[in-house]
Amino acid sequence: MKNDAKTALIILSDPNSNSDDANGKLFNALAAAYDFKQANQEVTILFQGAGTRWPALLEKADSPFYGLFEAVKDKVQGVSCGCANVFGADTTGYDLISTNAIPGTSGLPSFVQLQEEGYQIITF
Repeated sequence: MKNDAKTALIILSDPNSNSDDANGKLFNALAAAYDFKQANQEVTILFQGAGTRWPALLEKADSPFYGLFEAVKDKVQGVSCGCANVFGADTTGYDLISTNAIPGTSGLPSFVQLQEEGYQIITF
């Protein structure tokens, strides 16, 4: 892949499900971010949907994902504003992204904008 490759990782999995599936999706998203970061490729992480609940949990040192999250935390662009509102997520310390002005919401990240900026989008 070209060095100017850009990837946006969208984390949608719900930590409240307490499932291997949700944990596996988060783990693989963070691992992918780490891989792109180590390859010096541009990568950004967005938490959306029920995934907006993850950041507050990942800040806790007893989280099994804490170390990996700390290694890629600088790549977090932010949290979907509208989704955080709907899912009651604690977004303290994170930017709220509202570039897609969906009627009846406070806005969500715009996938169109990400594509226009040259990002390949991968969802987890």
